Amino acid sequence: RPDPAKPALIQIHGSGYTQIVRRKLDTDYLHTYQQYLVAQGYTVLEIDYRGSAGYGRDFRTAIYRHMGGPDLQSAVAALDYLATHHGIDRRRVGIFGRSYGGFLTLMALLTRPGVFAAGVAMAPVTDWAHYNQRYTGTILNMPQSDEESFRRSSPIYFAPSLQDPLLILHGMVDSNVLYQDSVRLSQRLIELKKTGWSLFSYPVESHTWEREDTRLDSLRRLTDFFDQALKRRSP
Repeated sequence: RPDPAKPALIQIHGSGYTQIVRRKLDTDYLHTYQQYLVAQGYTVLEIDYRGSAGYGRDFRTAIYRHMGGPDLQSAVAALDYLATHHGIDRRRVGIFGRSYGGFLTLMALLTRPGVFAAGVAMAPVTDWAHYNQRYTGTILNMPQSDEESFRRSSPIYFAPSLQDPLLILHGMVDSNVLYQDSVRLSQRLIELKKTGWSLFSYPVESHTWEREDTRLDSLRRLTDFFDQALKRRSP
């Protein structure tokens, strides 16, 4: 049961188009990790944001020409729900996710500064112009013909707005979301003289982290980060 005296986390699933909220046992390590977080006193809410499958055409296509817009509003609505119906302190709600979930975490912190207290972005897309055209072409069109949709959907263009704690985790041999995405964002944050953020790299991991030691390390870093950012903040 949500405890108003304790912090909360909103988890954002990857892929963008999948459906994660179902009545089934999921053995993915990030989902089993939720049970650990709950045992540590966190309220954890995972959502199927706009753009996810399973809720009809309009819901699925709501992000056309604006990824990180209507889908991010779903995450903000989840925070509002926790605060309004369960008394969770808005100042102690974090957000995290992997792949598309990492992208949406970045968009949350960079386009809605101050709404979420902290965020962890794992293997995040930072510029959709560098991603797989087969994926982005049906959502954002082509960067040469629709520059506006790419600029308003790519976190790197909103880097100047960062003010909340951010941790980025990325595999250096990622063949899906290239490692250079996180490197380019890091360079931009350096140029902007931003503080309160960090990038940690996994030299032998691709997009889906397979090694047990990598998974353990990433979850330890995630836990330590949120413990410091959320648990030490008085309600």
